[in-house]
Amino acid sequence: MIVVNIDVMLAKRKMSVGELAERVGFTMANVSLLKNGKIKALKLSTLDKLCRVLDCLPADLLEYVPGGEEEDDGGM
Repeated sequence: MIVVNIDVMLAKRKMSVGELAERVGFTMANVSLLKNGKIKALKLSTLDKLCRVLDCLPADLLEYVPGGEEEDDGGM
């Protein structure tokens, strides 16, 4: 399963969820879904925006953890 580590990067950058949402152009609800790992898909353009705003690499945000459940599509 893929784990989204946005909360880790937010802490490292001392940035709030609200600030991230504003700077990336997302709703608070969508950032919250990302942060809590409730999404099933992520567009590369979304990943690009997150990396630009958080000044990080995709590997800083996404982590593969063996095991876990695969579920149906749904996403951003």
